[in-house]
Amino acid sequence: MPLNVVSNYAANVAHRNLQMNDTSASSSLAKLSVGKRVVTARDDAASLAIGQRLNAEVMGLRQAVVNSGQANSMLQIADGAMSTASDILTRMKVLAIQSSSANLSSTERDFLDTEYQALFSEIDRIADDTDFAGTNLLDGSIEITSATGFATTDGVASISAQGIDSTFAGAGTAGQYTIAYATGATGGTFTVTTNEGTYSGTINPDAVTGTDGALARATTVTLDGGAGTAPGSFTIALNTAFDATATASGSSTFTGTSELSLTFKIGTGTESEDSLSFTLDSINTTSLGLAGTSLDTEANATAGLEAINDAIDTLNEFRSDVGAAQNRLDFAFANLSVSVENAEAARSTLVDLDLAQEMTAFSSKQVLLQAGVAMLAQANQMPQNLLRLLQ
Repeated sequence: MPLNVVSNYAANVAHRNLQMNDTSASSSLAKLSVGKRVVTARDDAASLAIGQRLNAEVMGLRQAVVNSGQANSMLQIADGAMSTASDILTRMKVLAIQSSSANLSSTERDFLDTEYQALFSEIDRIADDTDFAGTNLLDGSIEITSATGFATTDGVASISAQGIDSTFAGAGTAGQYTIAYATGATGGTFTVTTNEGTYSGTINPDAVTGTDGALARATTVTLDGGAGTAPGSFTIALNTAFDATATASGSSTFTGTSELSLTFKIGTGTESEDSLSFTLDSINTTSLGLAGTSLDTEANATAGLEAINDAIDTLNEFRSDVGAAQNRLDFAFANLSVSVENAEAARSTLVDLDLAQEMTAFSSKQVLLQAGVAMLAQANQMPQNLLRLLQ
């Protein structure tokens, strides 16, 4: 090879290898900094794609684990309320047995009936008050799917009943109710009429804007019964399309169920096996068959005792369903935990970095990089040596 100062072949070779070593060292450093073997698609496109899918699966499974835990907590709250109701029924049974004995006078039975009715009301209160994150669990909420003159286009988003027998009759026809709305200075009043009584509620005037009757915001109206009305209520959800100045009325067949259907997502797909569905039954006195019972007479106490025995059996059946659901969720939780571990292990095998191996490779690349810099400096000095020939 001729000696010249125009083209420095050695420096060009050293520079090219130095660039390669620098790129390789930078790539190794990037992997070490993030702890991943596959940082970009150029590292391993197939592993990157599979790893991303597995990572999404792991994150989804982790949320499913949370869902199953919260589902179990929800059922635990329901079971706790049922346990309290069971204790109340036990006390009511004791009172009924005491009142059905002929050794008591009507005065003592009135005393017993006072406590009995208080416990009766407490069961309804527990049923109405037991909720999880705003969802009532045991109040027997029933969604009414149709009501003439009160459709979604009219601004009525939904109508539901709580603590009311789904087989009630209204307007003289079995399985029907009537609903009416009347305007008023306070925002208008809804009235629902059933054979169990009349329930009414008024729109919050703060939700009504101006004089045109439009709603400034979505709101709900709770309709409670007056004196002599069976326990329970109706809830009407309104949106801003509702005209508070209009009047409407109608009747419809009462449709729905007093069972609360719960569907918990415990998988990452959309198939039926990715969800578990359970139902919670209402534990109000109407659903337990205690409505109208009392202890004021020996005959009533005897009839009440029979109703209480049936209610205890019914409540125990409800609790057994909840217990079975909790046990199933426990196994689902355990399976999800194992699935998270296995999916995480598979993802780690594909994309996570072997730090020891990569650190060894990085050390080697560092040596090559330092040697490359030194050799490039030596190659750049070679033309300087040729200048001595000109002296």
